[in-house]
Amino acid sequence: MLEVGRIAKAHGLNGEVNVVLVSNRPERLDPGSVLSTDRGELTVVSSRRHGDRWLVRFAGHDDRTGAEALRGLELRAEPIEDPDELWVHELIGCRVLSADGVDRGPVVAVQENPAADLLVLESGALVPVVFVVDGPVDGTVHVEVPDGLFELGS
Repeated sequence: MLEVGRIAKAHGLNGEVNVVLVSNRPERLDPGSVLSTDRGELTVVSSRRHGDRWLVRFAGHDDRTGAEALRGLELRAEPIEDPDELWVHELIGCRVLSADGVDRGPVVAVQENPAADLLVLESGALVPVVFVVDGPVDGTVHVEVPDGLFELGS
């Protein structure tokens, strides 16, 4: 299961909660969607964008007291199959090969960044995901980076 968001706080008196969506797939909050939490499943009744967050109402939580009880819950869902997307859980542990054939080591994390998420390599090198040209396939990601990127910070 992948983390797709977190319930921040109650909003208003009718059971809505403020959700910080960490997924780039807003359909995760479509009415009828079922999300998993440490306290069981929640079914989305309604959702709407509210600034940089979402206001969501879940089935069975129809008042402020019910909404407050959900504060802080992490929302999880199964991965969405999309061959054109790179998924963090698929990148972690992959070996990074540069265009010159050099094994740059494994991806140990993916760091959020406003311009483009960054692959964090075991060596400490940071590679923007926009430079990924192939993969992950068989535990390998191929990148084409500007000259000198791997020499930065060394």
